[in-house]
Amino acid sequence: MGNINWYPGHMKKTREMIQSNLKLVDIIIEILDARIPNSSKNPIINEITANKKRIILLNKADLADKRETYEWIRLFEKEGYKAIEIDALTGRGIDKLYKILNEFQAERDEKKRNSRPLRIMILGVPNVGKSSLINRLSGRKSTKTGNKPGITKGKQWITLENGMQLLDTPGILWPKFEEPEVGLNLAFAGSIKDEILEIQDIGLELIGFLADNYPEEFMNRYKLSGLSDDKLANMEALALKRGFILPGKRIDYERTARTVIDEFRAGKIGKITLEKA
Repeated sequence: MGNINWYPGHMKKTREMIQSNLKLVDIIIEILDARIPNSSKNPIINEITANKKRIILLNKADLADKRETYEWIRLFEKEGYKAIEIDALTGRGIDKLYKILNEFQAERDEKKRNSRPLRIMILGVPNVGKSSLINRLSGRKSTKTGNKPGITKGKQWITLENGMQLLDTPGILWPKFEEPEVGLNLAFAGSIKDEILEIQDIGLELIGFLADNYPEEFMNRYKLSGLSDDKLANMEALALKRGFILPGKRIDYERTARTVIDEFRAGKIGKITLEKA
């Protein structure tokens, strides 16, 4: 399938807002999807925050392959970043994040004459879990959350329980995905709105990936006795097993695709990472 592009007008405004507020913050928290660390790492963020200290959070680590998450953390640490895995919904890993933030606070207080709470900016692509993280850090339902991209509409300053101040921003994508796989991975994970995608094509590509890279998990979930080298044949076998049949004994490809996509996003197929470090 062709390349996927999605860059609505509010994305440009978000970039401008981030750039204009950078001078107000001490540190950047970049939140990535642990299942797609490379695809969810926005190159624009590297360009506009080059001189700011950064913590990388691999969120949704509960849905990802633990071995691959470990390798990604090692890679980011080699590049000079503080990197940890978290699950913003349950709070796993938040204690490690606070420890790093407290270290940065102490470092800042030592260098600066005026002692004030650390100011933090959270950045990430849509639907990566920023709002869930902020709610976890603040101890209250301070921002809207959802499983669709585009929930956060404007910047919000939030005071955390330890006094630090946090600037939330809407999710930001970039104008063009240089590699088709990046667009596909963002689509699989739900960072691009389903409404603008060809769901049947996305589902077919996901089935192809799962059959090639996580065959046991895929077969177990859909009770398949074997797999074909043809991803369309695997899609049709899944549909028959689940009874996704239309009148005239036709395969319901859309329902099959949506089922696989939804169950991947929910972690029902298994702990899966789409990209190797």
